[in-house]
Amino acid sequence: MDKLSAISERFEYLEARMGAGLSGEEIARVGREYAELKPVVAQIADYRQLIGDIAEAEAMLADPEMKALAEEELPRLKARLPGAEQAMRLVLLPRDEADTRPAIVEIRPGTGGEEAALFAGDLLRMYQRYAERRGWSFEILEQQLTELGGIKELVAHVKGEGVFARLKYESGVHRVQRVPETESGGRIHTSAATVAVLPEAEDVDIHIDPADIRIDTMRASGAGGQHVNTTDSAVRITHIPSGIVVTSSEKSQHRNREIAMQVLKTRLFDAERQKAHDARAGMRKSQVGSGDRSERIRTYNFPQGRLTDHRIGLTLYRLAEVLGGDLDEVVAALTEADQAAKLAEMDA
Repeated sequence: MDKLSAISERFEYLEARMGAGLSGEEIARVGREYAELKPVVAQIADYRQLIGDIAEAEAMLADPEMKALAEEELPRLKARLPGAEQAMRLVLLPRDEADTRPAIVEIRPGTGGEEAALFAGDLLRMYQRYAERRGWSFEILEQQLTELGGIKELVAHVKGEGVFARLKYESGVHRVQRVPETESGGRIHTSAATVAVLPEAEDVDIHIDPADIRIDTMRASGAGGQHVNTTDSAVRITHIPSGIVVTSSEKSQHRNREIAMQVLKTRLFDAERQKAHDARAGMRKSQVGSGDRSERIRTYNFPQGRLTDHRIGLTLYRLAEVLGGDLDEVVAALTEADQAAKLAEMDA
């Protein structure tokens, strides 16, 4: 109850701050924390109301005139208590501050040659359709295609409510088992593509020293480029300390600089989050969204119409629907498993 009181007091403080004069950066930071705490405080109010109602009904047992009513009311109130306590435990779980952020999604083919590139394209369309279902915006920032229409590299910006919270479990190696379009013998091949979902960095997260970067302009050309033109509009930014290289090949050089800098900041921010994650990982007993992008997380078996998520042992025979963007059942199962693991750690 002390923790609940502390959260409520923090919310009231933030509410007061929202009414005060704040700078741009403070408004964003305070507003984000306020929005995150609002549903928690509402849950706390409901829980306290139930505890108060139970105490009031128990006190009524001593009143002969109210005893019958209290005896009727108490079982109903107490039956609600386990569910209310579980709901409180869930809202008190440690939150990933990045859950409310937009995301940068990167897709690249792994083992399997052209078939892996074609499968990477299937994953792109799956996420595009999922974004449509959720009412998110899905903007392709950089795309390089193979001659057969597969993907060599894809970088997209996804914006909307709860984007990173729902997409963060997609990071890792996605494996496909099917007869490739390029295979004439009808044999089933296994290929893979990697997905990285990064929470978008804000200006306050990462400061980049201009002396630490090199910016090159070049001509966007060659088979598979998103745009083929005759001007030096493409931009490549190299972050010298980390060795990270980002390119953008839109038609506008100014826009390319903006895109490349945003992706660079996001990758640097993700690298900092990964360091913190790795430092905590040894203390955690179980992890669902581990963020290990070398981990094989899911298999898409076309002959059986089967999808298997190896982290939680989930198997669905709805492969066509999932690839069509119906990812909610998968995301919900992964979220619940992650919450269960965190609750187990809380109780340990």
